[in-house]
This record gives sequence, structure tokens and C-alpha cells, in this order.
Amino acid sequence: MNLRPKTNVKLRIEADCPSHSLSNLSVRDIAFAIDEPVERGGTNLGPTPTDTALSALIGCTNVIGHKCAASLGIDIGHLSISAVCDFDRRGVTLEEEIDVPFSRIELKVVTQNQVEDEDLQRLAAEVGKFCPLSKLFRQAGTVIEEEWTSAPT
Repeated sequence: MNLRPKTNVKLRIEADCPSHSLSNLSVRDIAFAIDEPVERGGTNLGPTPTDTALSALIGCTNVIGHKCAASLGIDIGHLSISAVCDFDRRGVTLEEEIDVPFSRIELKVVTQNQVEDEDLQRLAAEVGKFCPLSKLFRQAGTVIEEEWTSAPT
């Protein structure tokens, strides 16, 4: 029997929100918190919503990066990924509406394995096509500057 995976699925997350800042979330059988730091009235039990969005981009880059690398026949090994984001807080402070709150993200991806620069650029282009979080940010107007490199030997 040849089963085809569904192309459209529903993602489900439940949350209990006992305060203005704390959201206790459940995804599948995983529980985690999204919260604000103490200095903003939270309890610091988890990353902020904006930290979580940026973290999701890193996680998605990792997953889709490995899938794309496998389809291109590139062995990238372990990845180290960092992100630095220019975030306009005027929206979250209710000062004014901001159309593009995440204006720029610097994404640095370092492969553990030695990979030719040309292959890394092909890989980065493929990840940009297929990573849903990258597409979400870019289509919202965020400039993502990516740097894909191999770790020094």
C-alpha cells in the first residue's frame, strides 16, 4: 500500500495563560512557557514571544537546511546557528503601529564539515525557498542577511 502524506495539515497548540505575560503551552506531548522578563512584569519562565519567533527561524533553518543538504548530496554535519535581529519595539510598547517590527535579521550558519562555498550558497538558496519561517519573515518585509560558512579546520 502506497500512502501519500497529507499536503495540508492543522497545527494545534493549546495554552493556559495565568497572567498578562505567562503562556503555558502544550504541543503534542511537550509543555513549555512563553513569558516576559521580570523587568517587564513577567516571571522569566521562558523566552518572550519575539524571542520565540526568532528561535523558530533558527530551528526551521536547521531542519530544512539538513533536508535540502541531503537532497543536494551535501554533507553539512552539525550546524551552529546564531541570529541577531533589529526589532522595533514601538509596536509592543503601544507607542505606534509598526508595519515591519523585525526589520533585519542577521543569520549566521556554520557547518561542522568542510563544504565548498559554492555548495553552501546553493544550499542557502534552497533553504530560502523551502523554510516556512524564512518565507514568513521575508514576506512580512524583514530583510534576512544570511552567512553560511564552514567551521575552520
